[in-house]
Amino acid sequence: MKLATLKDGSRDGQLVVVSRDLASAHYATGIASRLQQVLDDWGFMSPQLEDLYGMLNAGRARHAFPFDPAQCMAPLPRAYQWADGSAYLNHVELVRRARNAEVPQSFYTDPLMYQGGSDDFIGPCDPVVVASEAFGIDFEAEIAVVTGDVRMGATPAQALDGIRLVMLVNDVSLRNLIPAELAKGFGFFQSKPATAFSPVAVTTDELGEAWQEGRVHLSLASTWNGRKVGLCDAGEEMSFHFGELIAHIAKTRNVRAGSIVGSGTVSNKGVEKDGRMEWPRGYSCIAEKRCIETIQDGQPATEFMRYGDTIRIEMKGADGQSVFGAIDQEVVAPAALR
Repeated sequence: MKLATLKDGSRDGQLVVVSRDLASAHYATGIASRLQQVLDDWGFMSPQLEDLYGMLNAGRARHAFPFDPAQCMAPLPRAYQWADGSAYLNHVELVRRARNAEVPQSFYTDPLMYQGGSDDFIGPCDPVVVASEAFGIDFEAEIAVVTGDVRMGATPAQALDGIRLVMLVNDVSLRNLIPAELAKGFGFFQSKPATAFSPVAVTTDELGEAWQEGRVHLSLASTWNGRKVGLCDAGEEMSFHFGELIAHIAKTRNVRAGSIVGSGTVSNKGVEKDGRMEWPRGYSCIAEKRCIETIQDGQPATEFMRYGDTIRIEMKGADGQSVFGAIDQEVVAPAALR
């Protein structure tokens, strides 16, 4: 099934069930008003939502209405936990190679992960508000899962059973703030502002054969200022699957229902062509493009985002239809919202 949260003036919005083709929706009133309620009592509430989903797709839901992604909050507008990994090691390798640094061997056996802010997510069509262009504004196209309860010490296979929903992410990064923060030894903080998520979150069965062993085997498209810059395969080169990422968190603590776990920037390896490395699938963040330029030409040429820039992130299924709806955002200054 597909679930979304519509804006209603409250912090947590109103839960709706969305049709498979993303054309219509129906309030989940009478079952649950918020997604966190469903995650807390998944076994009881999800079958009821599945029934409503079936009626909606069959055209038998009495109070269906047109679905508008612009009215969506993040599917889970605020969460108990947002932990983002770096599961595509090609991304790490590019960054390290661009500055002539080796990738530590531990990166290949132990996932990288940081704890992001989870109190103020933004909707898929909400603007990305940044105080200064000088911060180095970047998008990051990713995939995330929402969990139920996963006990401490869970194996990766057990952790996979705790996945409830899948969605897309724009993990906005302020690149020029990152070096000083990392130099302090405590990780990202100000350099990671509010994160945006796709209009809908979907259960894994909606992905069909594309969901295999904790990976989504579909292409993730990134379109910057109307130009498609990335069409990266999200499946084959994901070094750590979502079960492994969740198990990494659960090594020392319980993971509770309503936790969101991100994949990190979806990234694919380059290929050699006429003695030169090329990246035919493009990129899912500008920082990676700049690394590619440094490797190819000795220095980066692509600038980070400016006010007025737009970013669209979307994934289509084998039938060519959008699975999650699109993240479609514009970068703006705080003054633009006054």
